[in-house]
Amino acid sequence: MNAAERNEPVRVLLVDDHPHGREGMRIILSEDPFFEIAGEASGGEEAVARAEELQPDLILMDIRMPGVGGLEATSRIKALLPSVKIVMVTVSDDIADLFEAIKRGAQGYLLKNLSPSAWLDYLRAVSLDQAPMSRELATRILHEFLPGGRSSGAADPQASPSSVSRSAASALSPLTEREKEILERVARGDSNREAAAALGISENTVKNHLKNILQKLHLDNRVQLARYAFENGLMNRGPGAS
Repeated sequence: MNAAERNEPVRVLLVDDHPHGREGMRIILSEDPFFEIAGEASGGEEAVARAEELQPDLILMDIRMPGVGGLEATSRIKALLPSVKIVMVTVSDDIADLFEAIKRGAQGYLLKNLSPSAWLDYLRAVSLDQAPMSRELATRILHEFLPGGRSSGAADPQASPSSVSRSAASALSPLTEREKEILERVARGDSNREAAAALGISENTVKNHLKNILQKLHLDNRVQLARYAFENGLMNRGPGAS
């Protein structure tokens, strides 16, 4: 159970090589008692050391820093602290940057020019494991991870990759049919609320199912779930799929 679920403040480590960047993040988070500033770091190397020392729940990581950058620091921190959530902070909305961050273990990203309220809403969702994955990222995962995905020219995450057998879905034996349905929705980029509405169940039920799915599959986040669903043919399960 994470800090947010225990009704404790989410402890945050701020990482940015610019003092005013850290100050801006600190000001935004100070508006919400849901968060508590655990510490700060001015570079990637320091971020790794501070993360190991402070054991924060959440790290806001500037993606562009001299020396050890945010991407490399993210890789090192996730190797040391797999359960810590890392959100990249950037001025660019380049999907390539986000995708590389996700591959290195980050849970998402925030643009520096977003409003404070958008920051707080998103970070709450990440802390509670509720942040949805974008459809664009779902498509990118399809192309990146499926055998033949790039060469097939498929651009729709709902398309059927010829290289994946439909019978592969049966390999998801640890999951119930309902869990498979929820996993498919998550892989398409649905939020918990959207998945709940589509399946006619409560948002809390979706959240509980997602926890069980992550535990059964030994995965950490929604992006890894999406990759698993694509690789195991769950995106083309026949008449039951939508």
